[in-house]
Amino acid sequence: MGKTSLVRKVMSQVDTSKVAVVSLDIYDCRTEYDFYNKLVSATLRQTSGKGELMLRNIKEFLTRLTPKISFGVDSNSEMSVSLGITPKDYSPEEILQLPEKMAHKIGKHIVICIDEFQQIGSFPDSLKVQKRIRGVWQLQQNVSYCLFGSKKHMLANLFQDKRMPFYQFGDIRFLQPIATSDWIPFIRQKFERNGQTISEGQIAKICDAVDNQSSYVQQLAWNVMLNSDAVIEDADVEAAIDELIDQNTVLFMQQTEGLSSYQMNFLKALAAGETCDFTSVCVLKKYNLGSKSNISRIQEALIRRELIEKSGGRVLIADPVFRLWLLREYLNF
Repeated sequence: MGKTSLVRKVMSQVDTSKVAVVSLDIYDCRTEYDFYNKLVSATLRQTSGKGELMLRNIKEFLTRLTPKISFGVDSNSEMSVSLGITPKDYSPEEILQLPEKMAHKIGKHIVICIDEFQQIGSFPDSLKVQKRIRGVWQLQQNVSYCLFGSKKHMLANLFQDKRMPFYQFGDIRFLQPIATSDWIPFIRQKFERNGQTISEGQIAKICDAVDNQSSYVQQLAWNVMLNSDAVIEDADVEAAIDELIDQNTVLFMQQTEGLSSYQMNFLKALAAGETCDFTSVCVLKKYNLGSKSNISRIQEALIRRELIEKSGGRVLIADPVFRLWLLREYLNF
């Protein structure tokens, strides 16, 4: 499982007689009040049950609002409520206290799961926003928070930097890639259901090509399944890898726009297998990286762009398919 499916699995096993779980994804939130609107809407909708009860709760807790309500054409579809909360209506502290008030009302502990939480780091006046949020959340007794996201570097800055408000806010878990030995029976079963046969070695090659990253493993396996006959050939896997690179080429071109020649050369060095001794004379000359003092500036710039990451004393390209693209486009692999 990846992070989101793991959280959802745990959510499905919670004792709902004691705990109410709220989940939201804030990837598209760009401002502080975008976040507050999504947080309040998700909390009210997922703890109120029926639509009528949710409307009563809105009236009770958000008396100064006139929400916009819409219904889908299907009788089974959920009611949609747009709150439109602004700073004129409620202060951040009032909004952030709503989950605690709801917990008291329903007599349950509430767990709020927020996906792509690193987005708060890009809000205007982000540091001030983070201080406000932590100031309220750390005093709540009946609400817990599960905060997760896909941008490891940004999340590490939020929770592991002593200068940041969320430093040591809670326990931190970094998910390791799913092992190939676990992928093999899972992928083989999917192919068998589709009337196809794939070998363990071919599955291992799929996993190895993308460093066992869950989303890429599944995307690559799907490419193989979709474009192959009943018995998978090694050439089918190779073709699927090329297709995966092609599918992401536009993104990679955008990510490398504006990079300096030194930064591009550093990426090429990483793609070629260099991981640590970048200040040695031979590496500096081989990849034209400039002076030794230039290396730290290059790394910092690429880490900020989330193109590379540091792990266990090594520097690595963060996206394995990006590495494959660099190999194909610049190093003729």
